[in-house]
Amino acid sequence: MKYEPLVEDTYFHIYNRGNNKENIFKEEKNYLYFLNLMNKYLVDICDIYAYCLLPNHFHLVLKTKPKQESKAISQKFSNMFNTYSKAINKAYERNGSLFKDRFSRKRIDNEKYLIQLIVYTHLNPQKHGLIQDFRKYQHSSYASYLSNLATKINRTFILDLFDGKLNFEQIHLKKLEIESKYTLE
Repeated sequence: MKYEPLVEDTYFHIYNRGNNKENIFKEEKNYLYFLNLMNKYLVDICDIYAYCLLPNHFHLVLKTKPKQESKAISQKFSNMFNTYSKAINKAYERNGSLFKDRFSRKRIDNEKYLIQLIVYTHLNPQKHGLIQDFRKYQHSSYASYLSNLATKINRTFILDLFDGKLNFEQIHLKKLEIESKYTLE
């Protein structure tokens, strides 16, 4: 499989799932550890706009920062995922690949698609039946946008892109309503 190269100053959707659809997050501390690794490895090379960590897969929506070498960007992601995999293998006395494959990535080439992916990412827990209301899912960046607490998420840029906090909420709810309508028919 050919992978989109990670290049500077570009939006990407990064995602992966557990090998054989196995859970990659087994308990609460795993989610927190993954988020800590994101802070350690990614915040200096990219702006994170959305994330959602589900038991057997994850989604990240981000933009790589300018003046970054492609090889250095890829290495940071590789280091993060390898560190996480080794920790899970050690903690749960398992061996072999934790993830299905190398992480997948899709270039986001316009702001409309960026908005769609952010909404898709946040709705994921409800879509997969993990929770009845995506807004209450703990392992998603959605709540960070509604909060005034400090965050590593680039909240200002995205809320401006959505034309404010209220519109951010309404677009998510409208998308959910549309998807629910088609699911029921």
